[in-house]
Amino acid sequence: MNYRQFVNKTAFHISMTDKVMTHPALRKIEQLRSECEIRFQRRSGPGGQHRNKVETAVILIHRPSGVRAEANERRSQAENLKVALRRLRVNLALDTRSNELAERPSEIWRERCTNQKIRISERHEDLGALLADCLDALHFHDWSVRDAAEWLGCSGSQLIKLLKIETRALQLTNQRRAESGLNPLK
Repeated sequence: MNYRQFVNKTAFHISMTDKVMTHPALRKIEQLRSECEIRFQRRSGPGGQHRNKVETAVILIHRPSGVRAEANERRSQAENLKVALRRLRVNLALDTRSNELAERPSEIWRERCTNQKIRISERHEDLGALLADCLDALHFHDWSVRDAAEWLGCSGSQLIKLLKIETRALQLTNQRRAESGLNPLK
């Protein structure tokens, strides 16, 4: 894998070479986990003695990009790992842009978007992958919701609804739209 980091506020860009590379948020959970440094820690809070004696907090650092995520609200290390991986996917979607747009949306997108409707809940592990496709499409279509939605095969309102699930995605989109002289999304 060839990654190239550009000096750009918080964006880590993926350089496409001879092989087609997928956005890190689109990778299978096992592959994403293998690219991470995983640390376990003790954290205080609810859960009593069990929580204070056992390292249940999980911190993930994606080695290629430096993007991190953590979870410590559950009493189980396994549950916190799942939550941290879901959060890492979302963080990668927000902080990482591909240098080239794929020929078509990812397989995950095509599975979740039928009849121009996106089917996803805020707690589903695929949310980060869908946000990555969405934000890359917006980026390559100069933050035009209409053009990105057309390429993704959904309606503009569905695209905005997806962005609203993760407020940081909507904020990022509105920031980039403002830089391009476009009106913010509501």
